[in-house]
Order: sequence, then structure tokens, then C-alpha cells
Amino acid sequence: MRALLLIDIQNDFLPGGSLAVPEGDAILPVVNALQEKFELVVATQDWHPPQHKSFASNHTGMNVFEVIDLNGMPQVLWPEHCVQGTMGAAFSDELKQNRIEAIFRKGTDLEIDSYSGFYDNGHLKSTAMADYLRGKGVTEVYLCGLAADYCVYFSAKDALDEGFKVYFIEDATRAIDQENYKQAKTDLLQRGAHIIHSQSITL
Repeated sequence: MRALLLIDIQNDFLPGGSLAVPEGDAILPVVNALQEKFELVVATQDWHPPQHKSFASNHTGMNVFEVIDLNGMPQVLWPEHCVQGTMGAAFSDELKQNRIEAIFRKGTDLEIDSYSGFYDNGHLKSTAMADYLRGKGVTEVYLCGLAADYCVYFSAKDALDEGFKVYFIEDATRAIDQENYKQAKTDLLQRGAHIIHSQSITL
């Protein structure tokens, strides 16, 4: 069985949001159409407390996009985004949500960021998404959402490590940084992921 994973399609990552991905809204019609081709659709949601240590505003004298050491790991300092209970953390109103069977929230621990929908960045805690998918009989996952070079990429890597066959739907995601995205794609291909176009997916 295969599943479609909608990664962080939230207002703060869309145009007008605090951490907007360029052309992020262009994926919405593609993602909505894709959902009809899958029996199982799940979503991830960035869900940060206001005091999250990945926010530049929580580090005196530090600027957005600077990199610090956070509990032994490099951490990009982001603008405040996807704060629990805010409109920025909500899914886009343009995203069809009636097919989403389960939502996995991430980034809730103050002390560590969580790009992947499966684990935090230190692989200290699981979101239980892998177990959920296996419990449904899923062997193949198809990833789309935001951003291609961060949360979709890290989710794809963890999905491979969890033993799923991974398809990265290139026209259903957008990147923050194109150079990062090139490196991410090369890495995923080397690990055995498949980079595909939505039109190649059939019912």
C-alpha cells in the first residue's frame, strides 16, 4: 500500500507568512489533485511553542539565518513561525483537508528542532508516524509540501531509513534555497529515493 505525505503546508510557509517559501502556493492545486489518487493521506504540522530555541528572537543579539550550536547540533535561527494555535501554524485554507486521515505534529520540544515528520533533528524522539504507516500496511510513501530542501528532504531521508520505498514529487514541493535543494536531490537519489513528477502517478 502507498501513502501520500503532506509536509507542513501551513500559512507561515506560504506567501505572506513569516517564513514564506518562494512560490510555495503553486503546489496547492497539484497537492489537492494528488490526494484523489491515494487511499491514505497523512499530514505533518510544525507546531512550535513561542519560546522555541530555533527562533532567532529567543537568542539575544542573534539574527535570523545565523547558525548556532544548540545542545550539540548546528541550528539555523529562523523567524518565529508556526507557533502553536496561531493562524501561521494553520493549514492553508486552499488545502483540501477532508482526505487527511492523521496529522503528526512536530517541533514541540523547546530544546530541539524537528525538520522531519518522523523524528526530531537528533533522532531522540519519534512522532510515531512510521509505526502508524506500517500499521496501515504502507510500504511506499510519496512526499510533497514545504520546504523541499528542509522538511520534505529530511522526512524523505527518515522514510528511507525506516524501510519505506520513497517517491519525492518534485512539482508538488518548493525549496527555500535552490543550491541546498540540488544537494538534497543528489543525496536522496544516492540513498535510493525516486524523484518523480505528479503526472506519472496513476490511481
